[in-house]
Amino acid sequence: MGHTLDGNEALAAPAGEGPAGEGPAGEGPAGEGPRRYFVRTFGCQMNEHDSERLAGLLEEEGMEPAAALEEADVVVFNTCCIRENADNRLYGNLGQLRAIKQLRPGMQIAVGGCLAQKDREKVLERAPWVDAVFGTHNVGQAAQLLDRARRQGPVVEILDAAPEEKAEFPSALPVRRELPFAAWVTIQVGCDNRCAFCIVPSVRGKEISRPFSEVVEEVRQLAERGTSEVTLLGQNVNSYGRDLALVARRLPDWRSQALLTGEEWTSADSPRARPLFADLLRAVSRVEGIGRVRFTSPHPKDLRPETIEAMATEDAVCPHLHLPLQSGSDRVLALMRRGYTAQRYLERLSAARDAIGDLAVTTDIIVGFPGETDEDFERTLEVAAEARYDSAYTFIFSPRPGTEAAAWEERFVPPEVTAERFERLRLVVERSALLAHQARVGRVEEVLIEGKSKKGPAWSGRTRQNKLVHLEGEALRAGALAEALITQAAPHFLKGKLLRVVAEPRHRNLIPVMSG
Repeated sequence: MGHTLDGNEALAAPAGEGPAGEGPAGEGPAGEGPRRYFVRTFGCQMNEHDSERLAGLLEEEGMEPAAALEEADVVVFNTCCIRENADNRLYGNLGQLRAIKQLRPGMQIAVGGCLAQKDREKVLERAPWVDAVFGTHNVGQAAQLLDRARRQGPVVEILDAAPEEKAEFPSALPVRRELPFAAWVTIQVGCDNRCAFCIVPSVRGKEISRPFSEVVEEVRQLAERGTSEVTLLGQNVNSYGRDLALVARRLPDWRSQALLTGEEWTSADSPRARPLFADLLRAVSRVEGIGRVRFTSPHPKDLRPETIEAMATEDAVCPHLHLPLQSGSDRVLALMRRGYTAQRYLERLSAARDAIGDLAVTTDIIVGFPGETDEDFERTLEVAAEARYDSAYTFIFSPRPGTEAAAWEERFVPPEVTAERFERLRLVVERSALLAHQARVGRVEEVLIEGKSKKGPAWSGRTRQNKLVHLEGEALRAGALAEALITQAAPHFLKGKLLRVVAEPRHRNLIPVMSG
């Protein structure tokens, strides 16, 4: 499956179905062979994993991946709605696709994901040439909806919750893994926080944790197939399992609920309603064959000492912490309803750095939140400088309908002010990133090879700190583990010289993968 990244947009060579009303879902007209599909992904890692599910579902129907969107019989847009330009990008892409579909009447177009969950019937109102619209809670029904649309015409199906809880989790469905040596593993969906700027609770629903044993078993199966790196996914991974513990503690036989909560919880003196994320980190990192464990995204208010301890003591857990700041102003953080102050944030960051050797820290920061003053922004610059980030995802505030902050129009910061602030923040962050990277020049780093570099005749991979390295040297296989001498530093990447291959890839190319 082809895959390119352009900002927040990921392209995955996915989907195909043929002319309306002809043959089973995966078959094209007689003599033309299987239908071909193409999935384009907008947004976060959760969406990327959902797209792997979509690809797996379509291949289970007998379809094959198309090399390009124009060659596909079925095109699926898996959407994001975190920022306003996501709407513009989707409908712009749909407009371009209309002309292609007019030339190929048998082509089908589906729109799913967060924006579809939000806009619902509006998708067909704005783009009536779309065949199927589905939301975040029924990704598993995408193939059936496309089949229905072939027979009955355009269909919209948006659910406010999954028909059964297990259907919420991407790993419960067929998966076409984007990288056979690395895998996303969903541990939690939804979010119970109510940040004033965030639409995720509206489109992803309440926070639901996946049973402990299911997560560990999926990782074990992945390791058996040769996967060496897993990333645990959730909207707020640090709170993982609190809901499971709440359920289990009410049961008279709570000590027999290890499948739900893990053995560390059931062996405690009393059944506490606590997060289980640190327990999960330890369990996953001890699965044989797994050399790297990552996670995203945590919430600063829920970064607990036991999570820091697990990161520090478990060799497989990578020394990289993505800790979203959002703002360095206590006044703005309160308006955002983030649940922490800048000082508390810095204290937790300091505790993590003290405990975890060679820790890389990345973050998210919003510029121009409604009501942000010059003084507020100066505080953000101060905190960003003090935090010494290795990298930061910086965003200009984008009002999302349905969020609290979207209604504060009288407080919106003028575009020219946010643009100037954004540039100043970029300089502070890039200065810290460059210093961090320059300190790595001359060091030997462990690099997991991802593939050919986009920067000339070289190979690219990532260190345990998640730093991108472009390597000069012999041809390498994706999934190989190498040692490299770092020779150059830039704000967003490193360059190095290959010293030796430590381990060849272990994965076998079995696609689609069944899990859960």
